[in-house]
Amino acid sequence: MRASKKSVRQGTIVRSRRMSLDSNANPSGRLRTVALAALAFLAGAIGPARAGTASDHWAFQPVRLPALPAVRDPGWCRQPLDRFVLRKLEREKIAPSPQADRPTLLRRLSIDLAGLPPTPAEIDAFANDPDPAAWEHQVDRLLASPRFGERWGRHWLDLARYADSSGYQVDRERPWAWVYRQWVVDSINRDQPFDEFTVWQLAGDMVGKDPRDGGPGPVIAAGFHRMALSNHEDGVDAREFAARALVDRVSTTGTAWLGLTVGCAECHSHKYDPISQREFYQLYAFFQGADEADRTVAPGTTAYTFAQKTQPPPTHVHVRGDFLREGERVEPGVPACLGNRPAAPTNRLDLARWIASPANPLTARVAVNQAWLHLFGRGLVATTEDFGTRGETPSHPELLDWLAATFVRDGWSRKALVRGIVLSATYRQSSRHRPELGDRDPENRWLARQARVRVESEVLRDAALAVAGRLDLRLGGPSFRPHMPEELRFLGTAGAWTWTDDTGPVLFRRSLYMYAQRTVPHPLLPTFDQADPSAPCTRRERSNTPLQALTLQNNPVFVEAARALADAAIRGCPDDGARAEWAFRRCVGRMPTATERARLRKLETDASRADPGNAMFVVAQTLLNLDEFQCRE
Repeated sequence: MRASKKSVRQGTIVRSRRMSLDSNANPSGRLRTVALAALAFLAGAIGPARAGTASDHWAFQPVRLPALPAVRDPGWCRQPLDRFVLRKLEREKIAPSPQADRPTLLRRLSIDLAGLPPTPAEIDAFANDPDPAAWEHQVDRLLASPRFGERWGRHWLDLARYADSSGYQVDRERPWAWVYRQWVVDSINRDQPFDEFTVWQLAGDMVGKDPRDGGPGPVIAAGFHRMALSNHEDGVDAREFAARALVDRVSTTGTAWLGLTVGCAECHSHKYDPISQREFYQLYAFFQGADEADRTVAPGTTAYTFAQKTQPPPTHVHVRGDFLREGERVEPGVPACLGNRPAAPTNRLDLARWIASPANPLTARVAVNQAWLHLFGRGLVATTEDFGTRGETPSHPELLDWLAATFVRDGWSRKALVRGIVLSATYRQSSRHRPELGDRDPENRWLARQARVRVESEVLRDAALAVAGRLDLRLGGPSFRPHMPEELRFLGTAGAWTWTDDTGPVLFRRSLYMYAQRTVPHPLLPTFDQADPSAPCTRRERSNTPLQALTLQNNPVFVEAARALADAAIRGCPDDGARAEWAFRRCVGRMPTATERARLRKLETDASRADPGNAMFVVAQTLLNLDEFQCRE
């Protein structure tokens, strides 16, 4: 997650305090007066001058379905949500952007829904389809694809802090972690209602068997909180790390479903949101009643899950967060600020049902905001991890509530939510830069255009292999281990185990299935801002570094992809002069312009003079380094 404004301002306070306030050092006393005034102002800006209250903060109010607003140009709107966007633009006297061309639209949709670029054949079919419902057909095709579950499953795994090892110094292997990952993918592919998706992950072991088919889905889903770090070193204080695990479960639940920094109330009452330390430990009490358990869910397959204790131990407030200093005893309960407190919650299943209740003001809002983030590059609430009083207010508050209310009305269907958004005129806008928006709306909060963003690390690797014809699309199964640099393979496990490279076609599986080691992760994906599995990640960073360009040029995966793309161009295009154009279209989904065509030919000619046998390889490497290939427009 990104550094908060709070942490930045606190850093300012620390630096300010280094100023000398000694009157001897500042005889006039002016510096002392100015410094004290500045410190007082800054302390007021970040200090607990006013905690948020349930009565005035927007996020704690019940979700209500707003009426659709009137707009001057209703013909532009393709979905009800467009009215909320257009009304904002009309008030600001800004016109929306024109619709993107069909190749760009399909590439955007394919990356957003499947995490892969479309093939030239798919682009041609859509570009030449005269059916007025051609776009709807493409949307439905991709929503029905198993690639949708892989793509959107990866989003959820960022929140679940998924990894294949346990972390800390020993970083023990978790050979069955992939069972939870596969459940997530399958659940999203079958469009499991999000409320049930929630209940199973928080208390699936208490649900038991899947009521539809008697399967072990709920038990596997309860592995959500088994994905966190765990310490297996000799001599550790088991009680200390048990307390840490419980704190993580409370904090992660608050982040993933409620969009609140609940963890800030571990040591003291929250400084900004109306969550007391007592309420934090009431949430803690729900999880204290569960023991970690491993269960056989199929022959030869184990799931990491939980088992509810018959007699949960008593829960006490930890004075200043110290597990050795027990204070007031508390019973399971939920924060009063959210308004829909159940009568007498006693266990995790009660908590899960409360979180997944339509009356909860946060769960649906947080879920639809996450979906919006993945389709526009920015949430309607930009601080996706913080809907509290220190977070940003929604850019379109009525749209957020309309999406949340219709999400619940439509049975908490993720696919219905995504379908409604991508069918909108707002989603279909061009992402072309508009100079007039540079000063008025540089962050595109008003949505006068689509977002142009670099794709995530997994999508970049998968796209390179896909355009080269090397991507292995087998669904599910254990994680694979790519080649690990020699200087890294023995690090991070304290000798408990050694990284062993896999071989063969498995190395070209989707990045979702790449082994995720916590202490020493494989360097490829983190170079492009893969989420850190140590904590839930609601939005990824997007950096731009020289190391990324060097990785695209030299990493074995991208070198192999460039060679395969060059070979495919030679095989697939008998005309020597058109091979570079053929490869260009494979990579970016369109034909090159006249200027680009001339540059491609010059590149190929120059490369051929230097090394005739590798000319197309040089072209392919260049294409995989194009900004347009790395971005979703």
